[in-house]
Amino acid sequence: MPRKHSPKKGTLQFWPRKRARRIFPRIKNWPKLSKPKILGFIGYKAGMTHIQYFDNKPTSLTKNQIVTIPVTILECPPIKVNSLRFYKKTDYGIKTISEIKKSDEKIPEDFDDIKLVTNTQPSLTGIGKKAPEILEIALSGNKDEKLSLSKDLLGKEIKINDVFKEGQFLDIHAVTQGKGFQGAVKRFGVKIRQHKSEKTKRGTGSLGAWTPKKVLFSVPMPGKMGFHTRTEFNKYLLKIGNDPKNINIKGGFLHYGLLKNNYILVKGSITGPAKRPIVITEPIRQPKKIPPLPEITYISLESKQ
Repeated sequence: MPRKHSPKKGTLQFWPRKRARRIFPRIKNWPKLSKPKILGFIGYKAGMTHIQYFDNKPTSLTKNQIVTIPVTILECPPIKVNSLRFYKKTDYGIKTISEIKKSDEKIPEDFDDIKLVTNTQPSLTGIGKKAPEILEIALSGNKDEKLSLSKDLLGKEIKINDVFKEGQFLDIHAVTQGKGFQGAVKRFGVKIRQHKSEKTKRGTGSLGAWTPKKVLFSVPMPGKMGFHTRTEFNKYLLKIGNDPKNINIKGGFLHYGLLKNNYILVKGSITGPAKRPIVITEPIRQPKKIPPLPEITYISLESKQ
């Protein structure tokens, strides 16, 4: 058996290892684009499959060959714009000054930013959920462009095609799968000690020095694991599908069911279990070179049950 290597498992980059407050994340930093545009969307993770595509990248080692890769399927029912929230910058940070729910309400004269207050429509899916997720989505552009765009969107539905296009990079924000109370071996990847070791095999060899008389926070200890807010940068959007019949598998996706709305295929895996709300945003640190959109030749629709 090969030796399992997890160099980032005990890193202090992800510290403290707190659990998320809710099932979907709040976005604190939005990318800044020059043109007026909606910067985010929210969908539901349906599952994974694999596809084959013709590699048309000129500098690729597999140029002009058929390549097989894993993809994640996200169902994206339209989201609805409930209200517009206006913000003003103060000496103590940014502050909400007004929220408009109808187009005929008075707009504040002095504001610095506008965000859309949107809600999902899980009742359009087959996941058996009624309560929507309420999410703030930012807009790009200057103040006047944001105001004009937000007025047009108030009370309307936004589809995934209105926000993103095929062949671009995305940032994925989601809450990971919860794993409950776990030991130091699973949680931090410490080495299992030999059978004649003192007290325990699946524990830390030393909790630290006698002085100071305390256990440092950096010592691997048992605790609750998973359900963390995580961001994956620059995931490649391969396809935006409008007909769910082209992607549904016989019997539905495991732990999810059949798709009923628009969907997207994202290259690689995405954190979180099935039915988890996934927040998709424009890339905040996009690479300078964007690979050409490959031609998908085959999508596996075999049931994994």
